[in-house]
Amino acid sequence: MTPFNPHRGVIEIKGRIDGPQAPAFVNLALDTGATITIVRPSILVAAGYDPALAKRRIAITTATEVEFPALIRLEKFSVLGQERADFPVLAHATPPSAGLDGLLGLDFLRGLSLTIDFRSGQISLS
Repeated sequence: MTPFNPHRGVIEIKGRIDGPQAPAFVNLALDTGATITIVRPSILVAAGYDPALAKRRIAITTATEVEFPALIRLEKFSVLGQERADFPVLAHATPPSAGLDGLLGLDFLRGLSLTIDFRSGQISLS
């Protein structure tokens, strides 16, 4: 079980990206409405990934337009005690006012059991 603030507007999850240069730590919003995980490009660059060199882009629809962010395959991505190798994320900026580095989407959660206990402020993924 991982603690979270049940009184905050979003469930914030801490994660780790292992890249070719260095590990990078991220604060992500749990977003069950997002089909794919999104990470701020500056975080990916710090870990050694260059979104400008990505061979693939994916269309996403935001509140105002359709955008085509780079698809980056992470060497290793760790969140909520789970680890994925060669995990794809989209390099897309989040609003600075959000204070978050991206969104943890359904692609990371699929095939697992997600438990969110708002009374105790605990979340688990198994």
